[in-house]
Amino acid sequence: MAVPDHGDGPEPVEQGIAAAAQSSSVHGVTSAKPEPARRRQGIELQDHQTTLKTRVSLSGIGVHSGEAVTVHFNPADAGTGIVFHRIDGLHDGAEVKALHSEIGATDLSTVLGDPAGVHVATVEHLMATVVGLGIDNLAIEIDGAEMPILDGSAAEFVAAFDHVGIETLPVKRRYIRVLKPVRIEAGGSWAEFRPHDGTRFEIEIDFESPAIGRQSIATEMTPDVFRREVSRARTFGFMKDVERLWAAGYALGSSLENSVVIGDDAQIINVGGLRYPDEFVRHKLLDAMGDLALAGSRFIGAFRSYRGGHKLNAAALQRLLSDRTSFELVETARRERGRSAEMIAVNAPYTL
Repeated sequence: MAVPDHGDGPEPVEQGIAAAAQSSSVHGVTSAKPEPARRRQGIELQDHQTTLKTRVSLSGIGVHSGEAVTVHFNPADAGTGIVFHRIDGLHDGAEVKALHSEIGATDLSTVLGDPAGVHVATVEHLMATVVGLGIDNLAIEIDGAEMPILDGSAAEFVAAFDHVGIETLPVKRRYIRVLKPVRIEAGGSWAEFRPHDGTRFEIEIDFESPAIGRQSIATEMTPDVFRREVSRARTFGFMKDVERLWAAGYALGSSLENSVVIGDDAQIINVGGLRYPDEFVRHKLLDAMGDLALAGSRFIGAFRSYRGGHKLNAAALQRLLSDRTSFELVETARRERGRSAEMIAVNAPYTL
């Protein structure tokens, strides 16, 4: 979410009503779907790494900068990961990898790289889409320092990637399997990873505003669930915080076109209302998926949080990955007889 991260309490607004609504564009061609996922004891597992079939582009404005930006998503070889390449003239050729070790700030959004130098800001909605749809490798060209906010959700990323299709690559995908509980607490907030035979999220929020209140969502995550239940949930905030954020130089691209806004009377200002009755907690789930995607591999386990945000998500991931006994790297393997799949541990180091 593109607002200040106050994991132990209500989050301020991420929007300015008077800001101009952004425009977006998609270019690409239709293509076939990737190979079907393999099931093991209820887990949907994709054996091999993936990328896009062909190049696709999106244009819009940055939610904080208010500046126009175009992003080109290019297919990439197996093992590339998600890599941003700045092509704005100021930092042409500079590379920023979508990894936890590259996180530079988590206060207003998730920023990769040096916030005072080469960086890419507000990556969480894109990264949620990448992990939600099962895309492992992309070479991303961006002509600015902030990803476009689009409609405030991941819906336009999903539409763009579905439009061109996903390509399966002939290299095994590795997963991070959680082996023991890992928990972090901050004030009245907490987040934890727990072993689980699948990829599960349990997210709960608790706001004083009666427009939000206490909401929770718990679900096993698959591409279909992401598309239907998560991807359209928009970022949100409070009208009372607009002037403070503007004065600090933030939320310059926010508008009712890309955020759900709660007025001073605790009513939703957006004419169309909410996309889901519990859109707020669903967006928190979207943010958590994007932040945890920076592990560099999908995880097999359960992630749970209460009153979380970008900062807490990043800290929980750091806690997990800094303890090598809390996880192992695994990949699928076929048994010699039969069609069932099983996980085998990969004897490979993991570095942040």
